[in-house]
Amino acid sequence: MFSRTENFKQYTKYYPVVSILIAVNLILYVLTLLPGIRTLMWNYGVQANFLVQNGEWWRVFTAMFLHAGFMHVLFNMFSLYLFGPELEKIAGKARFITIYLVSGVVGNMATFMLNDSNYTSLGASGAIFGIFGAFGALVYYTRRTMPMLRKVILPIIVISVIMTFLQPNVNVYAHLGGLVTGFILGLVYLHPKRILSWRKQKMAGK
Repeated sequence: MFSRTENFKQYTKYYPVVSILIAVNLILYVLTLLPGIRTLMWNYGVQANFLVQNGEWWRVFTAMFLHAGFMHVLFNMFSLYLFGPELEKIAGKARFITIYLVSGVVGNMATFMLNDSNYTSLGASGAIFGIFGAFGALVYYTRRTMPMLRKVILPIIVISVIMTFLQPNVNVYAHLGGLVTGFILGLVYLHPKRILSWRKQKMAGK
């Protein structure tokens, strides 16, 4: 399910939304390596709670596309590369981008509301956890018909949540906020009829 065997051309053709998101994040990261542009982008894009409090609400959105370093962007984009395609295929392009963006924004809003005014954050992890949450909804809907799916997805979600609390410098509220939002949206979008259609496609080898 999460084994990617497509070449570059196939991947970008089959999963255009995921491909565009990865490209945007990587391009913006490369731009932040340029000293002048880095300062400009961080000054106006990073989520600093005291600036959000002063009316700069766009930061809860722009912070999703900025990363603190190579390993930060690498981990998030690898997660998106690995887990995003299946959800884009199941949910559809519009629903997938909604899950991704809304989860990221809600996670950053939770960061704003539950941390103090000096807290700053950036990164796509809230949106990535939204993908995990949507898969959690998929597990809920298929718990009786596809029990093997639970054995694949639940360990990923559980390990990701555990690592959220074990790793230093992690935005806990963005992760949990994104996870819950993705789950709720998944309950709305991944209804049984869509799951049935997906299963038929899988059985047909598509």
